[in-house]
Amino acid sequence: MKESTGRKQGAASPCAACKLLRRRCAQDCVFAPYFPADEPQKFANVHKVFGASNVNKMLQELPVHQRGDAVSSIVYEANARIRDPVYGCVGAISSLQQQIDTLQTQLALAQAEVVHLQASYPHGFGTTSPSDSGSPPSKLMGSQGMPIFDMDLVMDQTSLGEPMWSC
Repeated sequence: MKESTGRKQGAASPCAACKLLRRRCAQDCVFAPYFPADEPQKFANVHKVFGASNVNKMLQELPVHQRGDAVSSIVYEANARIRDPVYGCVGAISSLQQQIDTLQTQLALAQAEVVHLQASYPHGFGTTSPSDSGSPPSKLMGSQGMPIFDMDLVMDQTSLGEPMWSC
């Protein structure tokens, strides 16, 4: 039978925090509900970035019902700081914002091209009439013989050289 802290009654196996800090895990250990013994790396990263004392103070100042969310945020930031010591999760957020901006630009270009094509070919591409003398590929060529629709080229050019970040 387990308690809400995740430790067995009687045998009191230490949580990941107490195990790493090499101390006895008290019954009212603030870390035990959030850093179980089977996830030692979770607390190790938090301890390395923030320190056990600071995390303990943060958790003590919060109401119990908010501690779980706080621990999730602390763990996320610690993991991001381990991957990117300078920017942490701000670097990941910035990279994602740049990707959003690039994709929004590409979407706007594609939408503009659709509007242009709809204006150029009001009857659509799928219909053929006796007056259509050109082949479908020739319909996609502009007045200078350049393709009107070259979205793949735009997408490839904007994604070259940009690093892909993952969190």
